[in-house]
Amino acid sequence: MGDHASRPPAQAEARTTLTDSETERKDALELGRVLFAGECRFAAAAGERARIPPATAPEIAFAGRSNVGKSSLLNALTGRHALARVSTTPGRTRELIFFDLSGRLTLVDMPGYGYAKAPHRLAREWQGLMLAYLRGRANLRRVLLLLDARHAPKPADEAVMAILDGAAVTFQLVLTKADALTEAELAAQKDALVRLARAHTAAYPEVLATSSRSGAGIAELRAALALLGA
Repeated sequence: MGDHASRPPAQAEARTTLTDSETERKDALELGRVLFAGECRFAAAAGERARIPPATAPEIAFAGRSNVGKSSLLNALTGRHALARVSTTPGRTRELIFFDLSGRLTLVDMPGYGYAKAPHRLAREWQGLMLAYLRGRANLRRVLLLLDARHAPKPADEAVMAILDGAAVTFQLVLTKADALTEAELAAQKDALVRLARAHTAAYPEVLATSSRSGAGIAELRAALALLGA
C-alpha cells in the first residue's frame, strides 16, 4: 500500500524522529501544538466495508486492546474531553470512527480488540473490517498500536502486529498509562518494546510513552503526527 512495502519503515519515516537537533525538536513540537489547537470534528463512522469513506487528508489510525485507553489518548491529543467516547464497557465500539483535524489530518479510531467479554464472532468481524480499511489506503501514514505500559504485550497485540506486517502497513508502538510506572520501569519497558519492534518488518523503531492523565508524551506524539501529515 502506497510506499509502505517499498521502503523499510526506519528509512521511509526517518523524518519524524524528534531527536535530530534541539532546534528541529522545538520546531516539531510547535508544529504539533498548532495543528492540534485547530478544529477537530467527527467526520464519519463505518461499521462495514461499504461505509468506509473515501480518503482525503493523510490518515493516522489508532489501534489497541479495548481497555488500553485509546479514547482517552485521542481526547488528550486534541484537548477535547468528549471527542472520542470513553466507554464504561470496553469492546462496545464496533466501528471505524473518523475525525477531521482542520482538513490537514484524519484521525481514525479503530475498534478495540482482544477484550475477554467480546464474542469470537465480533473479533473476526473487527479483523475483517480492519483489513478492508488497511488494504489500498494510500494516504494512511501510520497505525499507532497502543499498549498498556503496565503490562507486556498480549497475544492479541502480537497477532495484530503480524497482520500489519503482512499488510505492509507501517505501525508504531505507543505506550499508554505511562504515569503508572517509575522512570526505571518505563525505561525498561521501552527497551523491551524497541527490541520487539525490530522483530517486525513493518514496525517503526521509535517507541513513544504517553499518559492521558499526566499529559506526559502528549506534545511529542502531537509533533510526530504533525510531521507525518506535513
